[in-house]
Amino acid sequence: MYVRGLELVDFRSYERVVVEFGPGACVLVGPNGVGKTNLVEALAYVASLESHRVATDAPLVRFGTSRAVVRCAIVHEERELLVELSIEPGKANKARLGRSPVARTRDILGALKLVLFAPEDLSLIRGDPGERRRMLDELLVTRQPRFAGVRSDYDRVLKQRNALLRSAYLARKTGGSRGGDLSTLDVWDSHLAQHGAQLVRARLDLVAALAPHVAKAYAAVSASRSDARIAYSPSFPLPVQGETAQGEIEQALLVALGEARKQEVERGVTLVGPHRDELTLTLGDLPAKGYASHGESWSYALALRLAAYDLLRDDAVEPVLVLDDVFAELDVGRRERLAELVSGASQVIVTCAVDDDVPRALRGARYEVGGGEVRRG
Repeated sequence: MYVRGLELVDFRSYERVVVEFGPGACVLVGPNGVGKTNLVEALAYVASLESHRVATDAPLVRFGTSRAVVRCAIVHEERELLVELSIEPGKANKARLGRSPVARTRDILGALKLVLFAPEDLSLIRGDPGERRRMLDELLVTRQPRFAGVRSDYDRVLKQRNALLRSAYLARKTGGSRGGDLSTLDVWDSHLAQHGAQLVRARLDLVAALAPHVAKAYAAVSASRSDARIAYSPSFPLPVQGETAQGEIEQALLVALGEARKQEVERGVTLVGPHRDELTLTLGDLPAKGYASHGESWSYALALRLAAYDLLRDDAVEPVLVLDDVFAELDVGRRERLAELVSGASQVIVTCAVDDDVPRALRGARYEVGGGEVRRG
C-alpha cells in the first residue's frame, strides 16, 4: 500500500496544495514551522479520523475559513482508491470513497492503513495512561475498523452514566435528601459492561499479539540488553486474562461496578472500565515511566510504533510508515538502525529540517516544503 497523491484545501496553513508521491522513501524537507507536519497529519487523519496533535477538529481548518478538504489517492495491490474528507467543525464531517458519499464518516476507516511516529509519541512512555489506551484503540481500529463502532458505543454509554452520577453527586452536595435519581443506573451498568467487555477482550488479544514485536523492535533499535515488555492491566479483576471469554469479562465488570457504586456516587464519576485500564510498559524489572533514560524512552516509543507496523504486515497489508521529525531526536546509532529496519517498506514518508539528519538508506524522492508550497526537489 502507498499514497500516490494528497490534496489539501484550507487544511491548517495550506490554502491549497497538491503533492504527488510514489512508493519507497519520500523525504519532506524544510525549516521548522513551514507545514511539513501538516501534510502527514492530514494523512494520519484519513487513516484514523483523529489528529495526533490536537483533540478537536477546529485547529485543522485554516483560520478564516469554515471547512477543510483532504483528498487522498491510495494504491493497494495495483488498484487506486480516492478518499475525500470534508472537515467542518461544529457540524458532522462528510466523506467519500471513490467519489461516492458514505453514510458514516467512519466507513472510510481501513482504506488507508498507516503507522505514524512523531515527537509527541514520547508521551506514550512518559505520559498518562490515556495516551497508551488511545494508541491501543487506534491500532485496534486500523486492524479491525468495526471496533470504531464499539469504541463509539462505549464512549456514549460512559458519557450518559457519568452524567447520571454527576447529577446525583451535585444533588447530594446541594443538600438533596435522596441524592438524585439513580433508578436507571443498573441499566447503564449493563450497557457499559456489554460494550466494555468487547473492548477489553479485543485489547487483551491485541496486546498478546503485539508483545513479541515490541520486544524484537526495542532490541533492534536500542541494541540494548534490557527486555521491553508490555502487559494489559485492567481496572477490575479478571479470572484468567489470557483465556477469559467475553461473557466472563462482562460479568466481572458488572461485579466491579456494583462494588464501586458507593464510591462512584460519592465522587460523581465512573471508576472502573476500559477507560481506566492501563498498558504497562517495563524495561527489565522496572517500569519504563520514571525509570527509562531519554534515549531508552525514545527507543521504546519507536519500538511500539514499529511493532504496530510489523503486526499490520502480519495481517498481509503493508501499511504506509510516516516518520515525522524523528531523526533529529536520535543519536547516530539509533538513526542508522531505524533506517535499516524500515528501508524496505512499501512507502516511508519522512519529514526533516536538514537533509543530513536522514540516513542514506532513506534518501529517496525529495520534496522541498515552504511558502505554502511543496516542490519536488
